[in-house]
Amino acid sequence: MWVNTKRIFKAGFIAFCRNAFVSLSAVLIMVVTLFFIGCIIFSSALLKSSLQTIRDKVDINVYFVTNSQESDVLLFKKTLEKMPEVSKVEYISQDQALDNFRKRHENDQITLQALDELGDNPLGAVLNVKAKETSQYESIANFLNQQNLAQGDNSIIDKINYYQNKDAIDRLTKLIDSGQKIGVVLAIIFALISILITFNTIRLAIFTAKDEISVMQLVGANHIYIRGPFMVGGILYGLTAGIITLILFYPFTYWLNTYTETFFAGDGIFTYYIHNFGQLFLIIIGSGIAIGAVSSFLAVRRHLN
Repeated sequence: MWVNTKRIFKAGFIAFCRNAFVSLSAVLIMVVTLFFIGCIIFSSALLKSSLQTIRDKVDINVYFVTNSQESDVLLFKKTLEKMPEVSKVEYISQDQALDNFRKRHENDQITLQALDELGDNPLGAVLNVKAKETSQYESIANFLNQQNLAQGDNSIIDKINYYQNKDAIDRLTKLIDSGQKIGVVLAIIFALISILITFNTIRLAIFTAKDEISVMQLVGANHIYIRGPFMVGGILYGLTAGIITLILFYPFTYWLNTYTETFFAGDGIFTYYIHNFGQLFLIIIGSGIAIGAVSSFLAVRRHLN
């Protein structure tokens, strides 16, 4: 068995090197396929990062009355943090809310003068609530309203800004859901097209050896021995194409880095390529080997039948 295995690998390697033009054609087609698969990975990462940026900008604010006690507000904060829909709750004190207001209106002297004439701080504490998913803000707002109604006249909640932003949040939720679905569908479609092109290329490469397959069958070679060298050749196609693709991605992502810094929190796609090189290596090389081996297996089976 070991002798036969060595012979299969040796025959596959010799055929790969001997048919240089055919091997080069198959490798180049696979490079295009794997490059496209890599672009799908990068596009998915860009889409995910963009959608996450949109999610981070969506929130609801709970405004409390000015005479509310800090301990009561913090207790309310703990209650919200226990909700499974809530990702994060930020507490903004009355003094901090006033400082933020002054910074936002630092160029509006009339507003600042009117604020100074009031003397006391007219702003109450605020809780900034972020949900795990944009679709969960409505349930959080409903919970807040129930708490507000339950406390009646003793409620410390002054206003919840969810309903003012409801239309924008709903549109963003639909945009995120649609973007994810469209991204997945397009990735699957284009990946299948690329794989079919690669399969047909390898099938044409093996078609040139159909006479050799017939002779091997006539002399009594079993299917494993016949199919083995071609599968080894397919694996070599995929391995070589995968290495070339990873090399090509280095200058490609470096060139695009400055154009994609806003999508990855200032890092860019080149940084993503470097930080996730191990994962990309496994995906690209693994995909190349799998496509080459499976395509060769299916292509040879046709001639064996």
